[in-house]
Amino acid sequence: MGLGKDPLDAVVKPSRGLYKPAGASSGEAVMVGDTEQIAPSGVRIRESDFYQPFAEWLKNDLDEVTDVAALGGASMKTKWGTPDVIEVYKPLAGNLIRFPLEIVSVEIKIDPQAPVVAFGQAMAYRPFSAKTYVAMPSTLSEEDQSRLESLSMLFGIGLVLFEVDKDQPQFFPIRVRAQRFSPDMFYVNEFAERLKFHDSQVFELLFR
Repeated sequence: MGLGKDPLDAVVKPSRGLYKPAGASSGEAVMVGDTEQIAPSGVRIRESDFYQPFAEWLKNDLDEVTDVAALGGASMKTKWGTPDVIEVYKPLAGNLIRFPLEIVSVEIKIDPQAPVVAFGQAMAYRPFSAKTYVAMPSTLSEEDQSRLESLSMLFGIGLVLFEVDKDQPQFFPIRVRAQRFSPDMFYVNEFAERLKFHDSQVFELLFR
């Protein structure tokens, strides 16, 4: 008589406190792709055109972070944790006082009709982020700007508007500065593991 299978092999634990049958679809996979728009000049633009410029702006102009990397496009195959831009603020070699590394996540939209989606995605990054920013086009309506600004202040999300110019993107002064929160270290480590599996070079850049 053959040995029976361990019943524990029949289940997996995709998240803390959640168990499901092995082999079942996680429901987390999403399509990889860029949101595209046609600028008034007729030039086709993508959200990804603004990932690196925003990352460098937050690092060099605002001194909010020390290392940056562009992700986006649901490249990590999860609807809960793929920021368009991931950045960290960590102690430098010359710092006399050491402090814990902080993750800063950014959600960028070029569609002025998508402020609710942008805000919702930014909120999804909060469990593993010390700070979270939303960057929206300056063509956002005044009503949407006002509502998004109020929500950002209420929930501690940073808000930045920018000129959707592929060649010379201009980021305006911060409308709402992101508040610092204490992330859930379970989700911090979960994110770090997924990032290391997805792109070990980016992981080494940010976390080493």
